[in-house]
Amino acid sequence: MTNHNDHNSLGNPFDHRQSLVHGRHCDCQTCLADDAPRIMPAHSAAQPGERPGTQVNSDDMMDRVVESALVRGIFGHSDMHRRQFMKLVGGGTVAAALASLFPMDAIKAAVKEDLGPLEKTRLDIGFVPITCATPIIMAHPMGFYERYGLDVSVIKTAGWAVARDKSLNREYDAAHMLTPMPLAMTLGAGSNPEHFIMPAVENINGQAIVLHNDHQDKRDPQQWKGFTFGVPFEYSMHNFLLRYYVAEHGLDPDQDIQIRVIPPPEMVANLRAGNIDGFLSPDPFNQRAVYERIGFIHLLTKEIWEGHPCCAFATSAQFARENPNTYGALLRAIIDATQYSSNPENRSEIAEAIAPTNYLNQPVTVIEQVLTGTFADGLGEVQRVPDRIDFDPFPWHSMAVWILTQMKRWGYIDGHVDYQQVARDVYLASDAREVMRELGYEAPEENSRNFEIMGKTFDYTQPEAYLESFDIRRS
Repeated sequence: MTNHNDHNSLGNPFDHRQSLVHGRHCDCQTCLADDAPRIMPAHSAAQPGERPGTQVNSDDMMDRVVESALVRGIFGHSDMHRRQFMKLVGGGTVAAALASLFPMDAIKAAVKEDLGPLEKTRLDIGFVPITCATPIIMAHPMGFYERYGLDVSVIKTAGWAVARDKSLNREYDAAHMLTPMPLAMTLGAGSNPEHFIMPAVENINGQAIVLHNDHQDKRDPQQWKGFTFGVPFEYSMHNFLLRYYVAEHGLDPDQDIQIRVIPPPEMVANLRAGNIDGFLSPDPFNQRAVYERIGFIHLLTKEIWEGHPCCAFATSAQFARENPNTYGALLRAIIDATQYSSNPENRSEIAEAIAPTNYLNQPVTVIEQVLTGTFADGLGEVQRVPDRIDFDPFPWHSMAVWILTQMKRWGYIDGHVDYQQVARDVYLASDAREVMRELGYEAPEENSRNFEIMGKTFDYTQPEAYLESFDIRRS
């Protein structure tokens, strides 16, 4: 299943009739003219006074990028407030005022010089429809790609095996991946080895263990012997966190329970059909199971590891090497969108933007419950956990080291592993730090730190000792 989303929000920021956010309720002329909202791609965005479809050169497009970014920044990315103000005052008046306050020509020239010519402007980025992909998705309707001169199609993808294969086959320029995937792909675990890089984490936390309503009397994991659980992919935090959790409760995940790989969109249907007893899945499907009154939330994974990574932005090292300016622009867009997503005040607006069929295809209320952290738990209570999901782009090397220990623990890789070197090669903390600081965001000074996971300290400098400390393991 693929779904190309070719909407573009690089319209005229001074025109109150044009929406810069093309979502389910978009009322711009282009979206109203088509059942499936589409607007002109960035390279043909209409300038003031031009009809839609008039060809625009790359310099004009970059000028519009700068204008759009400034206007968006002034209105805090609230398109509703922008359009109300433009209608009240007049777009021409605002444009003139902006030109009097800012040296627009100098800013545009500096941006073009600083970014350098983009080797590619039209990119295909794959995503699996889950809330963990929020920055990659919302960057599309909310204009973050266009801000950096990129014309991006975000492509809905059925699952991560497909995302991996399309990335390896160069059908995708970059993709939303699970944080273990670029490590596995680089090491050749589950596929032919190819060096992939992960310069940004998409989300932290954001997962849960859900059980079928029939198991409300089985809250103790020691009662789960014989259960069947779904996870979205073998090389996923979902798989490794589920294994870790049940093993800490004395169950061998390979002998006492069954773990099946099920694409996230199929999780709830399999739970309803009784094919699985529960799942450790990305949202919004945990909340959707509650919404459908099929399951309940047993545990948020932040209770296993507070601040654990989940999903990420990744691309091949070859793409970054051959397209350095495009790679830089894309990373800026992703980190900018991730930081915007991290602000709780923006979550309701984002939920509305990513809910439509071409993105998550979920009720807004389900997504809002996930993103805001105020949610029904399926057990008759409303929980308030503001950081149920959060967004922090920094790819700690020690996160990679922990994942590698678990891959080795359960037999996904074997033999000697140079944990620190693989972490440095794949999790590009320095790239993330440079861009975060360039965009005015705080970034850690160090690349690694220790973590606490279910009360046990993970010392990233002693990965083999940590691995050997577990009684239940394959290696």
